Amino acid sequence: MMCGEKLRSSTATSLHVAAFCVVVAATIIGVQGSHKVYPELQSLPAEKVDETHRTGYHFQPPKHWINDSHPGPMYFNGLYHLFYQYNPKGSVWGNIVWAHSVSKDLINWQALEPAIEATKPFDIKGCWSGSATILPGNKPVILYTGVDKHNRQVQDYAVPTNLSDPYLRSWVKPSKGNPFIDPDRSVNASAFRDPTTAWFVNGEWHTVVGSKRDMVGVAYLYTSKDFKKWVRAKEPLHSARGTGMWECPDFYPVSPTGRRGLDTSALGKEVKHVFKVSLDLTRFDYYTIGVYDKEKEKYVPDLGSVDSWAGLRYDYGNFYASKSFFDYKKHRRVLWGWANESDGEARDKDKGWAGIQLIPRKVWLDPSGKQLLQWPIKELEMLRSPDPRKLNSKVLKHGRHVEVDGITGAQADVEVTFSFRSLDRGADLPAQDVCHQKGSTVPGGLGPFGLLTVASEKLEEFTPVMFRVFKKGGKHVVLFCSDATRKTFACLVKLLLRHRELKILLL
Repeated sequence: MMCGEKLRSSTATSLHVAAFCVVVAATIIGVQGSHKVYPELQSLPAEKVDETHRTGYHFQPPKHWINDSHPGPMYFNGLYHLFYQYNPKGSVWGNIVWAHSVSKDLINWQALEPAIEATKPFDIKGCWSGSATILPGNKPVILYTGVDKHNRQVQDYAVPTNLSDPYLRSWVKPSKGNPFIDPDRSVNASAFRDPTTAWFVNGEWHTVVGSKRDMVGVAYLYTSKDFKKWVRAKEPLHSARGTGMWECPDFYPVSPTGRRGLDTSALGKEVKHVFKVSLDLTRFDYYTIGVYDKEKEKYVPDLGSVDSWAGLRYDYGNFYASKSFFDYKKHRRVLWGWANESDGEARDKDKGWAGIQLIPRKVWLDPSGKQLLQWPIKELEMLRSPDPRKLNSKVLKHGRHVEVDGITGAQADVEVTFSFRSLDRGADLPAQDVCHQKGSTVPGGLGPFGLLTVASEKLEEFTPVMFRVFKKGGKHVVLFCSDATRKTFACLVKLLLRHRELKILLL
């Protein structure tokens, strides 16, 4: 699996790429449509943890199941707080709590006790995803979905027990005021979850809850003057036909210029807004860019910003249930996502863990205003070796490979610049279909070129991470692809790891 890689910049003649974290894992073809329940496995604590495929770059707990990033991060009083869905009793989905870790740098984390566990009538059957909001007076509050004793999804809140504790180790779920949103009969209470970080406008707080009506994806809007009594708006913030359930919605402003992030409540004449949903049917994250009409309390995507499976995605790999937050410390918007593996449940039980949080990325609006740009956070460079391996001015000939020697492990942090005399060979191709249809061996336009990661000695096995340049609307577009569809990859990886024969080659 290749995770956390993003194109930094492109010109007519060069590409500069950072490939953060080449991680060995099993074949990734897709993600299950919903969390399957395995009662016989979900409460079997790991007797030991198989470290073979665990990453040194990503956040993950020492053992057991982890999923959604959507509980998400928060910056508060000098510390980053990461909340995430976690099974403390086993390595498959179940027994979910809001696990809690803290960090000063988003790299080195200290695990604390869970922030929220299923203990009240309004969440006795589940403490699911949500978000954190910091209220005036520097008071954090968690909004989350609870599954009550009637199996209805309701929206609950929790607050710190002791605000003087910088780690916010203990949280309380007041009986008074919970649930703060109780779905009425017009709402599908079996598909009503994941409240967003709240924003303040027109003298009221606003939050959105994801839902669906048949195949219509819906973002129900709720408002409150005091953050206690919430009222549903007459119309949803946004909805779209044919998309199905909208999980883990995220709604935030972006500046039209520069890379600085904006507070979630920021408004302005030129400010754009991003609306992101995780589609339960496809298990991918999609977003649109548009305008937030604060008077009508509606979000309207820009012309050409598509609300469907053909729309923009944060990431075209294994990336789901993401959550962004505004980092007050560094004035940036940071995005986290989650990935699972393609291992079966029995294998997850045997290895003692499942799932990772993907590499956090800084996101900002492209100068065109039509898409987001993203780049792994600067702090990740702390993990780099003080003695990097360097190759300079290597000429790549068609069909040839150049080995990056001195790298034999299963994980590496790679930066590479590709330069060309001309991009005239870019072909006119449908962007989202090229990677799947052509793979890493079929030439077309300019490409493929890139890296062969975790490659065996004689290239019987490898995972390509490559680029293609094609034309769209008369302009050159760069497509970043990976291919993890080789059937024997998972079996051979273990053997290769033992003999340390894995390589990185320029393709």
